[in-house]
Amino acid sequence: MAASITLSRLVSSTLTTASFFPPITLPSKLSSLRLPTRRHPKPLRFSSSTITATISVGDKLPEATFSYLDSSGEVQTTTVSELTKGKKAVLFAVPGAFTPTCSQKHVPGFVEKSGELRAKGIDTIACISVNDAFVMKAWKEDLKVNEEVLLLSDGNGTFTKAIGVELDLSDKPVGLGVRSRRYALLAEDGVVKLFNLEEGGAFTFSGAQDILDVL
Repeated sequence: MAASITLSRLVSSTLTTASFFPPITLPSKLSSLRLPTRRHPKPLRFSSSTITATISVGDKLPEATFSYLDSSGEVQTTTVSELTKGKKAVLFAVPGAFTPTCSQKHVPGFVEKSGELRAKGIDTIACISVNDAFVMKAWKEDLKVNEEVLLLSDGNGTFTKAIGVELDLSDKPVGLGVRSRRYALLAEDGVVKLFNLEEGGAFTFSGAQDILDVL
């Protein structure tokens, strides 16, 4: 008799507990939901850096004057308009003449690929640096560059400041001061079509081949 009462109380207790905590039924949409397989995303590559500048794709390049020395050593000037009006132009910038990456990779790459770039319709290939015209001439001679690439002086940083790509290296012991970030841009009739702006002096996607890949 005692066992019967105990069993009765147990059943009663179980039913009472179940009445307070009814079973949970998931909605049909959730019950059939399958979690996606975890995948490692492929690294993204952008046509411009995440750092900012005052120009971007679709903008007209600001007017500015560059200088260079001709074969007789006379100072000559050219402008953004003369380099780009009615033309397809590639303008690329380096932090400084005679610096390692600029001398060993960036400029030589454009010299090497200049024929391919012109075959793709590029009329102007110019390297811009915040160095004076005399330094740029000496650098050109040291690199044995002929007419494949124009080496132009933005000595006062006028163009560099106008497009917002200054690079302050004044904290470096070599005394570079304020220079230009490394970049390569493609302009058609003075309008920016591609702007590959590097983080500081990095050299990752502003080379000649990066331009060829989009032509």
